[in-house]
Amino acid sequence: MISLKCVELVKRFEGFSPTPYLCPAGYLTIGYGHIVREGENLKIPLSRQEAEFLLVTDLVKTAIAIRPLITVEVHQYMLDALVSFTFNVGVYAFRASTLRRLLNAKSFYEAADQFLRWVYAGGKRLKGLERRRIAERALFLEGVRELWK
Repeated sequence: MISLKCVELVKRFEGFSPTPYLCPAGYLTIGYGHIVREGENLKIPLSRQEAEFLLVTDLVKTAIAIRPLITVEVHQYMLDALVSFTFNVGVYAFRASTLRRLLNAKSFYEAADQFLRWVYAGGKRLKGLERRRIAERALFLEGVRELWK
């Protein structure tokens, strides 16, 4: 479903916050990028252990949501990169993306380049998103190489 590489990648770029904050896209967020839902009862401050539990739960839900949208065989690292990407941009954006279309056409290298287009939040180009997309692309390409071994 997801591997430790996925969890560590997302943790590195989301960072940890024990208290809620507004992310660049304007969502109330806590822990490692967990969007706080209306009526959700969280203990604040959130411990790192609680945040990791929320993160893994969110990533598994993301993987479950996108797996049916992927119609080709992918290596675990490719899936990890796609889960990290989708966790950040949302399932709808992934579903409608050129990245997914190219992936399902087995145009893996072209699909990898699509990661680099998703570097905006709130209408602003963000250096943190640029670094994250470079890392996701690298993990995806590592999976492509493994798939073709």
